[in-house]
Amino acid sequence: MITVNIATDYTRTPGGRFASEGKYSGEDFRERILKPKFLEALKSSQGLTVILDGGYGYATSFLEEAFGGLARELKNEKLKEITIISDEEPPLIAKVKQYIEDALK
Repeated sequence: MITVNIATDYTRTPGGRFASEGKYSGEDFRERILKPKFLEALKSSQGLTVILDGGYGYATSFLEEAFGGLARELKNEKLKEITIISDEEPPLIAKVKQYIEDALK
């Protein structure tokens, strides 16, 4: 199992959608962390878990660009198998899953 904890592996203060809008964007997270880890998980036939806890909140645009953007780019149904963990804000799990689902349509 490959695990990404956004707060410890990337930042505790996620930003907006695009890198052009400032630091720690969903676009930057997708390209620097999420995409390489997802491709590594695929190549090694492992699962990927992403932990959302520990940060200071997520803009919808950050999560949509990171997860929805990856789904739009890769068009891979395996993205639906990413395990999302959020004990602090459980509703975020369904939102992230929906961003992936919508982007794959």
